[in-house]
Amino acid sequence: MGVSVSERGRRSVRALRTHPLATLLVLVSVALAVCAGWNFKQQSQFRLPEDGVIWLDRPTAQGRVVVARHVSPESPAARAGIRSGDRLLAIDQQPVSTAGDVARILFHTGAWNKAVYQLQRDGIRFEVNVYLTERPPQASTYFQYLIALAYLLGGLIVLLRRPNYGPALHYYALSLLSFVLFGFHYTGSLSAFDAFVYWGNVIAGLFAPSTFVHFALVFPERPRWMANWANRVVLYAPAGLLLGLHWMIASGHLRIAALSLVEVRWWLDRVWIGFLLLGYLAGAAIVHHRLRNVTDPITRHQLNWLRNGVLFGIVPFSLGYGIPYLLGQVPGTVMSLAVTTLLCVPVCWGYAVVRYRLMDADVALQQGSAYALASLAVLGILYGLLFSVGRFEELSTTALLLLSLVAALVFQPIRRWIRELLERHYFYRDHYDYRQTLEDFARDLGAEISLERMLEAAADRLGRALNCPAVAFFLRDERDGDFYLHYAQGLEVPRDASLDLSFLTDDPNEPYLIIETTGQAVSTGRRGYVSPTQASVTTLGLVHYVPCKVRGRVIAYVGLSRTHRGDFLTSDDLKLVSTVCGYLAIAIENARLYRSLEAKIEQYERLKEFSENIVESINVGIVAASLDDRIESWNAQMELLTGIPREAALGRRLDEVFPSNLMAEVEQSKSSSGIHHVYKYTLDPAQLPAELRAQGWQALRDRASGTAGGVAVQRPSIVNVAIAPLVSKNLDEIGRLIIFDDITERAELERKLVEADKLSSIGLLAAGVAHEVNTPLAVISTYAQMLARQLSGDEQKSRLLEK
Repeated sequence: MGVSVSERGRRSVRALRTHPLATLLVLVSVALAVCAGWNFKQQSQFRLPEDGVIWLDRPTAQGRVVVARHVSPESPAARAGIRSGDRLLAIDQQPVSTAGDVARILFHTGAWNKAVYQLQRDGIRFEVNVYLTERPPQASTYFQYLIALAYLLGGLIVLLRRPNYGPALHYYALSLLSFVLFGFHYTGSLSAFDAFVYWGNVIAGLFAPSTFVHFALVFPERPRWMANWANRVVLYAPAGLLLGLHWMIASGHLRIAALSLVEVRWWLDRVWIGFLLLGYLAGAAIVHHRLRNVTDPITRHQLNWLRNGVLFGIVPFSLGYGIPYLLGQVPGTVMSLAVTTLLCVPVCWGYAVVRYRLMDADVALQQGSAYALASLAVLGILYGLLFSVGRFEELSTTALLLLSLVAALVFQPIRRWIRELLERHYFYRDHYDYRQTLEDFARDLGAEISLERMLEAAADRLGRALNCPAVAFFLRDERDGDFYLHYAQGLEVPRDASLDLSFLTDDPNEPYLIIETTGQAVSTGRRGYVSPTQASVTTLGLVHYVPCKVRGRVIAYVGLSRTHRGDFLTSDDLKLVSTVCGYLAIAIENARLYRSLEAKIEQYERLKEFSENIVESINVGIVAASLDDRIESWNAQMELLTGIPREAALGRRLDEVFPSNLMAEVEQSKSSSGIHHVYKYTLDPAQLPAELRAQGWQALRDRASGTAGGVAVQRPSIVNVAIAPLVSKNLDEIGRLIIFDDITERAELERKLVEADKLSSIGLLAAGVAHEVNTPLAVISTYAQMLARQLSGDEQKSRLLEK
């Protein structure tokens, strides 16, 4: 239902628009209410002349005669001396042959006039003067208008609260029939309107009992066998047959020779009373029988109140009025008092259909007050219009339809205005503005990205709007699916308390749960109840639990305590909370998604930083290029090799940075899917664009040749280049990866190693040559020494050998 006067009115109007049958019933109700009001006015304006005698036709040997069946005490006839059993011969010299002639003659004579009755008693004829009076209005008749109003207001409240609920429509049809039954009383003026009132009363009186039996069979759930239309026709067949009998007798197509029309009408009334009592008592018996098979406490309470309406209203009426009337007793003042018990029927039935919920008493008072005041205002407007245009009987059908349309159009605005005044200045007072703006506040919750701040604001607003001291939010754990207490306001839960929240399910059958902390279930949204055996319920002290659903999935529960006065929330309050929970669920989902997104961003940043650290820590130059040869990555080692800072290189094409001979190798690698290698490529910074090279950056690497003023001397580097395709995790090629491995130092070492190897080879060659030369010289020297010793006496040869 709605959460405020204006919102509730809008929803009721929308619901009626989507249900044409309910709209039609409301329009018919307005028209019937106008007719009942005019009929009520006629009861005091038009009264038939009355002599206080019930005249009946009696067959005799001389033919049919008119005999006094009953003479009311203190009536004009009693004062004139007429007794029961007297035969009526004539009135004012007009012969009387049937009881119908008496009514016709009295009607033309008029009230407060003298009529001369010619009578016969014990064979003696005599005349008496009877001074006619008006038929006095009966208090029971006026009380029936009050009963009719109770039926109409109760039916309207049920219909507007639940216009799409099948039993509510059925109950409203029953209430409308009962309204016509107790609100239409023909006056005997013989006008077309009086005939309409008479037949409306007859139809309603015959079909109301059958409708109640039908309602008892289908409420609160229709059995399968009642889905067959033939079974439903059987329920209404007796009422249809009795209606046909009434019409045939009234139209003259069927005459009962042994009885006069007065007696026929009396017998029909007695048959109708018997049919009425039988129908209501049968419906009560059906409800009592269904109670045996009902285990749901809410349904049992509903059926109990449905049965109690008959027990408190129909049974006393049957004992005090119905049964005596069936036995032929003429209704008197004492019998008429039994009508007062019928007021219990609409009260109990309306209570059952709205649902057994004591905390809705204030809601019923609010709605009843608004509807009653609005109805009085509309009736006042209609009567003002009627009195301004003249006599009601002279109005055309078009005028009546226009008046009904006016009543239907002005009723809702007047009701909304009256209820708004009552809620603002009497019922809600300080909390009215909070309730009015609560739904707008709920719509704005999605703008808050902080889950804690959002829940805190929602708890504060719910507590103020509903006058609840404690509000808690139970969120669903995304890992195991269980609910846990996430935020509470006004609760004192021990830190070490272990809460068993198993009664909060992720697929509730009810729109909300209402649980007493004593362990007794008070009510649920539709059917069934939760048995709160967990100590957690007592620990929390919350009695209302409303699920928050998003995309058909429960992600949280809102827990609410009783109000500051110790009352439970009404159904309107809980439906207001349910509406807010729809927005709250979206806000919670958005906050969680935002928090998850923040976590993923942080994780992405950490992974990105970690990956960049890895790339920066590698002692090889790495260049990542897109498919269109745009440089996407340029690590610090590339800055050392080229002298081009990262900021200058990113976003440029490869051919704008590297020389053409290297680009030729890159282009060649595109034709192959594997890794393309370029060995000992000389990367000379001087060949790179001068405008891209860094100027004045501090020495990052001390080359073997030394430094110049603290600034690294950019000299050519010998690198091994590897060009490989850059692929995604799906093995789709997304670019090129170029790796520069600086092997300058290694190449220098290789060069020195080659030179050392050459010098070693020369030394070995020289040693070999010396060995080859020294060996024959040693032999020669040895032989020369031997000859010198042999020629020691020959001085000339000795000097020659020494040389």
